[in-house]
Amino acid sequence: MQTLAVDIASTFIDDATALVAGIGRALLRFAMAPIDRIANACDIAGVLTERRATFRMWRANRARARDEGRRFSLFGRFSPFRRLAHLT
Repeated sequence: MQTLAVDIASTFIDDATALVAGIGRALLRFAMAPIDRIANACDIAGVLTERRATFRMWRANRARARDEGRRFSLFGRFSPFRRLAHLT
């Protein structure tokens, strides 16, 4: 069984990696904006918009399947003990 200190440390590390990933994603989006504008201007056949729509549908189906697999929780996201559920 993991101790509480290890669980808190792993949660901190998970949050730090999520923060770094989010900042990296924002910087990449900022750097790629001019290229995306050029690509959208050159997209005559509508291939890019079709690919984006397909990706959005795929992501929505995946999120729906993930949500259906979850159990209903009384506290949900507001529970202070939600990260400790694997210890029960």
